[in-house]
Amino acid sequence: MSFADIKEKLTAKFEKLNLEFSSFRDNDRVIVPPTDLFEILSYLKTTFCFDMLIDLSAADYLHLQGATHRYGVWYALLNVENGERLIVKTHLDDPDPRLPSMYDLWKGADWMEREVYDMYGIEFDGHPDLRRILLPDEFVAFPLRKDYPLRGMGERHNFQSVIRSES
Repeated sequence: MSFADIKEKLTAKFEKLNLEFSSFRDNDRVIVPPTDLFEILSYLKTTFCFDMLIDLSAADYLHLQGATHRYGVWYALLNVENGERLIVKTHLDDPDPRLPSMYDLWKGADWMEREVYDMYGIEFDGHPDLRRILLPDEFVAFPLRKDYPLRGMGERHNFQSVIRSES
């Protein structure tokens, strides 16, 4: 199935939504509203057999000239049988950036959603265990947000020291 077929079926199925489609360097993309993200990803999985979530990540567009939203979150999908790939992107804003969890569609979303939560503070509703995965539990900020200071906020002195034993 080609990107044109996917575009045609998505447009027909979700005709009331203003879906944006683009292709760049062999990457086919669709931008969807966050409120309809789960329904669209579920449709893509069942209808077009995008049975693998190969990547889920985010970016902070604060201070980026021309950006209309604070955060972008994307899902890179793969149809294992025919190698077709599709990137589904959505946008979020403060003060409460949150999306539905895709854990029920792809179990591999588990750690990817936890990483996005840990680094950007984007919450995933319905995630079975949304907690920090890279930083200590007592860390209170989100270091990949553009408003996080480059030298940190002085939190390192609060962490327990790691003492290495000589062997």
